[in-house]
Amino acid sequence: MAASLPRKGLFDIPDGVIYLDGNSLGPLPKGAAERALNVIGEEWGGELIRAWNTADWMTLPKRVGDRIAGLIGAPEDSVATGDTLSIKVYQALAAALEMRPDRKVILSDSGNFPTDLYMAQGLIRTIGKDHELRTPAPEDVASAICEDVAVVMLTHVDYRSGRMHDMGHITRLAHEAGAVMIWDLAHSAGAVPVEIAACRAEFAVGCTYKYLNGGPGAPAFIYARPDIVERIEPALAGWLGHAAPFAMEPDYRPAMSTERLRVGTPPIIQLSVLDAALDAWDGVAMVDVRAASIGLCDTFISEVELRCPQLTLASPRDSGLRGSQVSFAFEHGYAAMQALIDRGVIGDFRAPDIMRFGFTPLYIGDDDVRTAAAIIAEVIGGELWRDEKYQVVSAVT
Repeated sequence: MAASLPRKGLFDIPDGVIYLDGNSLGPLPKGAAERALNVIGEEWGGELIRAWNTADWMTLPKRVGDRIAGLIGAPEDSVATGDTLSIKVYQALAAALEMRPDRKVILSDSGNFPTDLYMAQGLIRTIGKDHELRTPAPEDVASAICEDVAVVMLTHVDYRSGRMHDMGHITRLAHEAGAVMIWDLAHSAGAVPVEIAACRAEFAVGCTYKYLNGGPGAPAFIYARPDIVERIEPALAGWLGHAAPFAMEPDYRPAMSTERLRVGTPPIIQLSVLDAALDAWDGVAMVDVRAASIGLCDTFISEVELRCPQLTLASPRDSGLRGSQVSFAFEHGYAAMQALIDRGVIGDFRAPDIMRFGFTPLYIGDDDVRTAAAIIAEVIGGELWRDEKYQVVSAVT
């Protein structure tokens, strides 16, 4: 039986706070802090280096990867965890280019998250083989896929607007053109149903500190389609991606699974926190999460538009084209967001004028949405954002 939503009791959310920023950093799951303390005090403190065996630290990345696989429609043994999302983008992109040595174009879109584009630019400079990064507008990607494209690399759900690409359609077009497909699931994993194996994409990457609630700096993940694993040549040939790390062989021999995409020593404390965070997903069906998310987002859009004509919807109105966030454009969006945060409604801001609100049905309900809309109306209608203290721009927006 699927678990009911929301499951707010599974999270430590401060009293008086409506948390609409899980699309940027998920809240602290109950049990996660205790798990970290146990790893630090009992396993590391008590067992010292023996804990790699006695606490089974060595297999933790795979065990966590298998749990993530269940949330993105992937089979066991196809998801590796560790490192950062930027590193995983680099790994996937470098491997994909090796698979299409006669092609020189990386196709992304102009709305992609900056780090994905930066990693592509850096890789192009590093390999020095005249590759080209093309970034058409998101709506023009499908028509830009042609036979000189080596790799199509897209973020499934746009970080600013929540606009969602049609994963199946784009992947099919990429394959028809002979290109490799990479999906960034940073704003998808735990937010919308994903069937990565069914769509046949070669690679997917993602982070775990957003909708998966793994905590700041939580390790990233990478999926590789099982039938291509043995053809993947890791650009970052790390020790723990070796077939037999403790054989201490002088030459690299990749593991015969997605584990070859591991690089360095796994962050055990952070992986343990993530493992505990994933308990909140036990018994939860993504189809139920999606249905609840659509209801929450649609209600929010209706309530805010009714109360705040000063705001302009920046997300697709059609829920089928939108992830689990709603963005509004407002000239004074940064200051308005600070005023909202001051009143217990936490979202965030993205330049130049986007106020972002994420909806996580695990801990957000209909009452939260309506209360948040009322507070937004007070801030916007009363121009409370004009207070000087809300004009000071912090390092993180």
